[in-house]
Amino acid sequence: MFTLTRDQVALVDAVRDFATNELAPHAAEWDETHYFPIEVLREAGRLGLGGIYASEQFGGSGLSRSDAVRIFEELAVGDPTIAAYISIHNMVVWMIDRFGDARQRARWLPSLTTMDALGSYCLTEPGMGSDAAALRTRAERVGDQYVLNGVKQFISGAGAAAVYVVMARTAETGSHGISAILVPADAPGLSFGPLEKKMGWHAQPTRQVIFDDVHVPVANRLGSEGDGFGIAMGALNGGRLNIGACSLGGGQFALDKAVAYLKTREAFGSPLIEKEALLFQLADMRMQLEAARTLLWRAADALDRGADDAVPLCAMAKRMATDAGFEVANASLQLHGGYGYLTEYGIERVVRDLRVHQILEGTNEIMRLIVGRDLAGA
Repeated sequence: MFTLTRDQVALVDAVRDFATNELAPHAAEWDETHYFPIEVLREAGRLGLGGIYASEQFGGSGLSRSDAVRIFEELAVGDPTIAAYISIHNMVVWMIDRFGDARQRARWLPSLTTMDALGSYCLTEPGMGSDAAALRTRAERVGDQYVLNGVKQFISGAGAAAVYVVMARTAETGSHGISAILVPADAPGLSFGPLEKKMGWHAQPTRQVIFDDVHVPVANRLGSEGDGFGIAMGALNGGRLNIGACSLGGGQFALDKAVAYLKTREAFGSPLIEKEALLFQLADMRMQLEAARTLLWRAADALDRGADDAVPLCAMAKRMATDAGFEVANASLQLHGGYGYLTEYGIERVVRDLRVHQILEGTNEIMRLIVGRDLAGA
């Protein structure tokens, strides 16, 4: 688990090169201009990053969750916002690959795995966040069609994606009445709200997705009617690992910046790196990241093996890694003093980007609830 194979080392090196050369030099500009770099995502697709843990039959890379967390950490060192969108796209690809039939997989996966087409995941609704089983978007069956009505909130990639995996209510039976339905971007009645004005994640679009009598074939359903909630939760287990890895990448970027800054900044007659109190803080920051990384790798291994404790481990890892990444980035900003507050140093951008990781893919409070209920046997 903790020793990389030769293939994994080569994979990490290739992703690091991509992040260093294609993401990092542009991250500040994309953030400032709110630019979603679709052409760079297609380059990522050519590297196999559009279907990281999808099967190879339709263009996936066939890698493990343990490989994926290493990939997302390296991507996030370059740009946490773009790394996070690639994670969301991979969740969509995995759901289609894992639960789609042969026709659905053949139609969507070849273009999604190359990222020539992008995917979005539609679960959250206005007024319905953590209580996912209470969603109200409806899919009424009329003959061989579903007619969708409702609104989805905070959807990454909305307006740019070619396909939306939509969790919709097909029966009034709680979580068992939710189905997963593929809605193509050109479906009549599908529209989008204005771009959300966000604290961070400026380089990816976030909008409402609105369904007004949207007709799609029943054949667009993933799995059986009522399987949607289970599909959604399965996707979130992996998504939690990915977003934890993105937090570690952003935190590592911020730690590296802090070390470099303290080596060159002088005060009170010597470089700040020689001040014991600051060395202690750097050491604590490194330990936070290493401890979270170790738990994240353990959780990824458990998910790969289908271990009984995979779900609580994914929740633990998500909570610990997203907290660690944000706290390290925020500490790095403090160590930079006033310069950390300036955009040119890149630290404030990472702080803004990482903050939302403690909210999405299940809030960190919900992660604690998952772990607590597992302990209580609930």
